[in-house]
Amino acid sequence: MYQINYDQPVHIHFIGIGGISMSGLAAVLLKRGFTVSGSDAKKSELTLWLEGLGAHISYPQSEKNISEGIDVVVYTAAIHPDNPEYKAVLEKNIPMLTRAQLLGELMRNYETAVAVAGTHGKTTTTSMLSHIMMAADLDPTISVGGILQSIGGNVRIGKSEYFLTEACEYTNSFLELFPTMGIILNIDADHLDFFKDLDDIRHSFRLFSERIPKGGVLIVNADIPHIDEITEGLDCRVVTFGMEKGDYRAANVSYNKDGFGCFDFYHREDLLGHFELSVPGEHNILNAAAALTAGDLLEVPASVMASGILSFTGTDRRFQKKGEIGGVTIIDDYAHHPTEIKATLCAARKYPCKRIVCVFQPHTYTRTKALMDQFADALSLADIIVLADIYAARETDTLGISSDTLRQKLSDLGKEAYYFPTFDEIETFLLEKCIPGDLLITMGAGDVVKIGENLLGK
Repeated sequence: MYQINYDQPVHIHFIGIGGISMSGLAAVLLKRGFTVSGSDAKKSELTLWLEGLGAHISYPQSEKNISEGIDVVVYTAAIHPDNPEYKAVLEKNIPMLTRAQLLGELMRNYETAVAVAGTHGKTTTTSMLSHIMMAADLDPTISVGGILQSIGGNVRIGKSEYFLTEACEYTNSFLELFPTMGIILNIDADHLDFFKDLDDIRHSFRLFSERIPKGGVLIVNADIPHIDEITEGLDCRVVTFGMEKGDYRAANVSYNKDGFGCFDFYHREDLLGHFELSVPGEHNILNAAAALTAGDLLEVPASVMASGILSFTGTDRRFQKKGEIGGVTIIDDYAHHPTEIKATLCAARKYPCKRIVCVFQPHTYTRTKALMDQFADALSLADIIVLADIYAARETDTLGISSDTLRQKLSDLGKEAYYFPTFDEIETFLLEKCIPGDLLITMGAGDVVKIGENLLGK
């Protein structure tokens, strides 16, 4: 594989440079003195930002963009073999890296490289740890999977030997990374269009753990079933976290009037301090426990960690308050797996409101069919459920299911559930149905966020 060395800057070309993750990695390389070129279908805020940093970007993609002098080309899974630039790269025999492989190569250049893995909570935990590290003046380089307002986007370019990133398990991308500190938040059945089953997913997390070298550390949730299958015989140090068990524990939990958690945090029997969050829900206390464990292992003082984690108020699309209309509070959340939905709705129960009205947009036919009963069980925590059409993403409908199948499951559970095929119909229904004091949550990984934004616009 082509290796990236910060001490030897080369010319790197990005096919599809305008994507949120690709643009962030391109920016890191530009700041390190690399020559960066790229292409995309059209101009965007991200491509214009990169041009301002010194990147040469062409529109649209064309074989002419693969010029002499390019040392290596980076591409994503969205680039298919019939892409004109991809074909030109193969013809010219230029070395190629996937986005995940490039991320792994960047990590090799840092003394401390932290990778946050898990089926749920990666973006939030990475963001919490970002706030802790920045509060401690560690000056980290950060790559996060969402928009974090405190860094003005999804990437922060530091000058230190600290690197922090999310580690996504889909298509085994995280097996291209080289962490010195790994975090595993949880392991659930998901992405079943790629993985065969839960055992297959657990096997990949074991392989991820094995990538942490001797002298490194794996931070892992103590409540993961059969945890020894993940941790036994590793070369690295293993440290656990949790609420009732673990080397590090959150205890004496309470919630304020906004549903934000407060807790004492222990390392074994030693009280490290009392911590308060600015985000709701028990799931975020666990996310915080993982971030605080990493912070303590990075030797950040407890008082600094406390101020850092309190300053984290969330990332875009993670229980994000969008506004109020007619006495109805509108929240948007990225939850698209039953475990995430249940965690978000449990957090909403601690929010001051009369009823929870949840608008859910299922994400992919494969996930919806495989986890249908679990979706119904999780969504039943809401008082009223409104279902949008399934967001297909990378799939086509070959499974013969729809959101109405899920509506029927919820009705069988005695829940008030509705299905509408268009956003316009959903918005009209909500304007009639919602009453002052309701908490309206738009939920899903697709474009369901538009519903709340459209209502606020009206």
